Amino acid sequence: MQRISDIRLNDRIALVTGAAAGLGRTMALALARAGASVLFVDLDGVKAQTAALSMQGVAGAGPCQGLACDITNLDQCRRAVAVCVERFGGLDILVNNAGKGPVHVENAAQTTSMKFWQTDPHAWADVITTNITGTYFMSQVAAPHMIKAGWGRIVNVTTSLSTMQRHMNSPYGVSKAAIETETLIWAQDLAGSGVTVNSLIPGGAVDTDFVSAPTRADMAATGRKILQPEVMIAPMLWLASTLSDDVTACRFVGKLWDESLPPEQAAALALEPPVLRAP
Repeated sequence: MQRISDIRLNDRIALVTGAAAGLGRTMALALARAGASVLFVDLDGVKAQTAALSMQGVAGAGPCQGLACDITNLDQCRRAVAVCVERFGGLDILVNNAGKGPVHVENAAQTTSMKFWQTDPHAWADVITTNITGTYFMSQVAAPHMIKAGWGRIVNVTTSLSTMQRHMNSPYGVSKAAIETETLIWAQDLAGSGVTVNSLIPGGAVDTDFVSAPTRADMAATGRKILQPEVMIAPMLWLASTLSDDVTACRFVGKLWDESLPPEQAAALALEPPVLRAP
């Protein structure tokens, strides 16, 4: 039986945003361990390069490099893709993971509560710009390289439906709902090109700096368990491989992936209906 650990991506080149820590770092390292060449992109270029350098000397790992990039700056996105193409020879896989969460608004100077009319409007807009426009900028620059090659993967990291609709979570929830529609629309735009677009979610709160101290306390008090970033590894590797050819406009939940099953069965169980249905 083929397992996720059998997947090799030696001939693939990936760019992962928000790769200095958390989910992004975990997915970027997993792609590298599977043999892919990986560009670790993050606002914090030093941490991105540190993460990339951690792969040096790891048996079977592909070459890695870190790069500072603000995904809300189109020129910096163009530079990141250009560096990836120049350094590694192309771009096959884009993981849109970078973003800003509720903590960004909670800590803003003008925020008195997370009710939408009491949030700092500049911080609110910053979340929208980073998560929605930043995801678009990077995808807009990367897609032509994949189309030209006749094969590619765009993976958008979003969140659970309940999080999108939760009270006092409008900037983050709104932004992730918008990225879900980006997934569905772009998948249709790229139909027949060999490039797929899918969403990937952890399936709950993850142990990263996106989760505020009050949320952690509330989870502990109510007995809810926090997920580890590693829940993203198996579905990420499957989506990055040829095993997922022709799978597009879909949404997969990391915590539902059962690694004891063959990948195709695990993928079927981890598949969640899209937030919206494509026509």
